[in-house]
Amino acid sequence: MINEKYLKLVSILREMESVVVAFSGGVDSTFLLKVAVDTLGPDRVVAVTADSETYPSSELEEAKELADRIGVNHLVLETSELAIPGYIENDRNRCYFCKSSLFDHLIPVMEKEGYNNVVYGVIADDLNEFRPGMKAAKEKGIRGPLQEANLFKDEIRELSRDYDLPTWNKPSFACLSSRIAYGEQITIEKLTKVEKAEAYLKSLNIRQVRVRTHQEIARIEVEPGDMTIVLENHEAISRELIEYGYKYITLDLVGYKSGSMNKVLS
Repeated sequence: MINEKYLKLVSILREMESVVVAFSGGVDSTFLLKVAVDTLGPDRVVAVTADSETYPSSELEEAKELADRIGVNHLVLETSELAIPGYIENDRNRCYFCKSSLFDHLIPVMEKEGYNNVVYGVIADDLNEFRPGMKAAKEKGIRGPLQEANLFKDEIRELSRDYDLPTWNKPSFACLSSRIAYGEQITIEKLTKVEKAEAYLKSLNIRQVRVRTHQEIARIEVEPGDMTIVLENHEAISRELIEYGYKYITLDLVGYKSGSMNKVLS
């Protein structure tokens, strides 16, 4: 079954002939980029990464390394989600505004290069999640080949491992704004605080972590197996995060949950 899906993905990309790939350096967009280059050749693919306030510098450096490893032309565009009307209010449509703006940056690249399509790393799992960005993609004619091939995250990880891509077991990642509770205005100060806090926790060998921000409260989400690390280092963690600007430091006993902020929307 997984091989059939892979062949379908190759067929979809071959039919496109040339693509601009929205490339974050995550599991999905890295796999999509690799298959696109292998299918169409490096002269018919360009990877574009948006460098903004919501995208950690460590992720950007990793994206550059991955693009170089894959052997593809890689463009980095400076963008600013905080300048997008409606974005900083952080309502349920935040991701719609973000993706709409991103695609508005990528479409001119496609036109300049004379390419046929802009593609992004939406996957089959996203059909069962709250993903306002999919609406923006549909409105602007952006394709999602992985989703069209009905590929799920676990399958993409397996295929990425077969490709010897270092991202096959990379923890899931979402933009820093997803850490801030809906309804709270997004500011550069809050984004910086989140980025520093998560970087510190990762330095303790915690791979999958989110520092959800509720006003002055830091709600730390980690996998259940990593809770011991947090508890054993609770004093140091508290000192560090308080220094970053949080007043209350908590550990979510449910553990890491992708899109946990969306619970308030249902």
